[in-house]
Amino acid sequence: MGIFDGMLGHASEIDATKLEADFGNILGGGEKIEHAYRVLRDLVVFTNKRLVFVNKQGVTGKKVEYHTIPYKSISHFSVETTGHFDMDAELKIWISGVEEPFQRDFSKNRDVIDIQKALATYVLK
Repeated sequence: MGIFDGMLGHASEIDATKLEADFGNILGGGEKIEHAYRVLRDLVVFTNKRLVFVNKQGVTGKKVEYHTIPYKSISHFSVETTGHFDMDAELKIWISGVEEPFQRDFSKNRDVIDIQKALATYVLK
C-alpha cells in the first residue's frame, strides 16, 4: 500500500517507531506503541495497554482528538463489511458500562479487517 491507497482511505500499517516522538506526551510509564494504522489523516494506534483513535480535525489538522479505550474495558466488538449498496465498513466496540458502542466507519473491507485482526490480538489475550 502506498500514498495513493492512503489518499483513497485505505488503512495502511505504519512503522510504530516513527510515532514514538509524536506520542511521547500522551504515553504512560512503560507504555509503547506496538501497531499503528493510518486512515487518511487519522490514526488507529495499538499500544501494549490501550487502543487510541487519533482524529485530526480542521483544515490544518492541528486540532487533534485522542480517544483512548483500555483493552480491559472492551466487552465485545463487531465488524460489518461493505456490500453492494452500503459502501462503508464499520467497526463497533462495546465498552463496559456504556450502552452505545463506539463506532468508526471505514471506506474499504480491508481497512476494517486489518484493524479488527489487531484488535482481536489484544482483547482476546
